[in-house]
Amino acid sequence: MSGSSNIMAMKKVVQQLRFEASINRVKVSQAAADLQQFCLQNAQQDPLLTGMSSSTNPFRPQKVCSFL
Repeated sequence: MSGSSNIMAMKKVVQQLRFEASINRVKVSQAAADLQQFCLQNAQQDPLLTGMSSSTNPFRPQKVCSFL
């Protein structure tokens, strides 16, 4: 029994390795260049870079209503 289960386990490993070998990979330098280009293209819409108006800021402190 252990021999056949060992063979099945090895077949599963070989199948996984074949799958991983077939995946198209991108070089890190190309991925970094693409990321930099994306960031530069979308910098105008980024509220962390451009700021946010106080009327549209969902994280502004809430006003306290008090009656005298």
